[in-house]
Amino acid sequence: MLAVASLVLASTTPVIAQEARQRWEQMCQIRKDKLDLILPQAMRENGIDMWIVASREGHDDPNAALLGDGYVGDIGYYVFADPGEGRIERAAMGVGGAAFDQCPLYDVRKSPAELKAYVAQRNPRRIGINIASEIGTADGLSHSLHERLRETLGPDLSARLVSAEKLVSDFRSRHSATEIAAFARAGEYSRTIAERALSSEVITPGKTTTGDVAWWMMEQLHKEGLGNSFGIPSIYILGPGPRGPVSGDHVIQRGDLITMDWGVNFLTAYTDMKRMAYVLKAGENAPPPGVQRAFDKALEIRRMILDVIKPGITAGDALAAVNSRVAQTPGLALGRYDDPVADPKVSDVVIGSHSVGDLGHGSGPSMADFNPLRMTYTLQPSNFLSIELFLYTPVPEWGTRKIKIPLEDNGVVTERGLEWAYPANSRILLVK
Repeated sequence: MLAVASLVLASTTPVIAQEARQRWEQMCQIRKDKLDLILPQAMRENGIDMWIVASREGHDDPNAALLGDGYVGDIGYYVFADPGEGRIERAAMGVGGAAFDQCPLYDVRKSPAELKAYVAQRNPRRIGINIASEIGTADGLSHSLHERLRETLGPDLSARLVSAEKLVSDFRSRHSATEIAAFARAGEYSRTIAERALSSEVITPGKTTTGDVAWWMMEQLHKEGLGNSFGIPSIYILGPGPRGPVSGDHVIQRGDLITMDWGVNFLTAYTDMKRMAYVLKAGENAPPPGVQRAFDKALEIRRMILDVIKPGITAGDALAAVNSRVAQTPGLALGRYDDPVADPKVSDVVIGSHSVGDLGHGSGPSMADFNPLRMTYTLQPSNFLSIELFLYTPVPEWGTRKIKIPLEDNGVVTERGLEWAYPANSRILLVK
């Protein structure tokens, strides 16, 4: 009877959601560290005495998740005032909710109607607001909220409003130890799911489509309670035949070289990575030698990128340094994405090592010419970078057409240079 009673009790006792609780506690610690350790430096370096972040129900600012989230009704403000030294004073106005209250981050809780009096009492010289020319995460203030903020503050205080674009970039792209730990875990999820996807566990040659692989990966995200960086993963064929539709109905065949591009979201961290796999033909135990040589050449170029990364220089200067080295290497030339030159004696190189972490394409210093403003930003310890490159080179076994060899993995800038956040790709995966 006691055993039966125990079974009944066990079946009716609520199961404590350990993983959900642990993730919430990790998120709370990340927010505390972000506001305690990162925000003061970011505000003072950028000469911002006060930072006002406005949200409205149904229109959260992109930074709300880092600032504590919380429920906002009509309008809410997260306000950060710098007393000149020590910690930044933090005020939440019109923001609340159980989860918000259980992770205490704010010194002052007020109504949005008290904003003007609060700002006037602290008398800041420069008030940062989220309007930006390039960085989307720093451009969350809508036109109507901007107008309302100016009306609320009045002409004198409104004259002190300035763009917080660089502040937001620094706040989001510099990281505490808790954020680095979350980023590394996101990387492990990313590579583990990707490498399982590009294996015989998922792929049956002659049957499985590139779309099947992509949706299998999406299912793993669902099971693990993870988000993604870019939507459905991009799965396509590099050679020897045509690439076919990305993540579509192309049936994977023996002899195909497959690539995958995707990213995982865990807590505040987002990744962006690639993996490659070769589908073995009967009697093969390795990719064609030309494919392996092309992959090895891409690894050499990745080493060139790592050699130039160090804190204290701009991302643009780092990119210029590696581009110069590529241009001076016999047989290599700087190229254009997916538009290689016809000369088979030249291998085209495209480098786009962008910021990552707070999004798949992040907000910080970026070694990529598609982020011109972020190329002017200085690399700092704890910045996250996606080391991304494309090599276009002939594979003799496949004729004269150049194939694309993409490499991409994520790391952390340290005083020593760039350190991987998880084991980076070092091989072509094999599908039997």
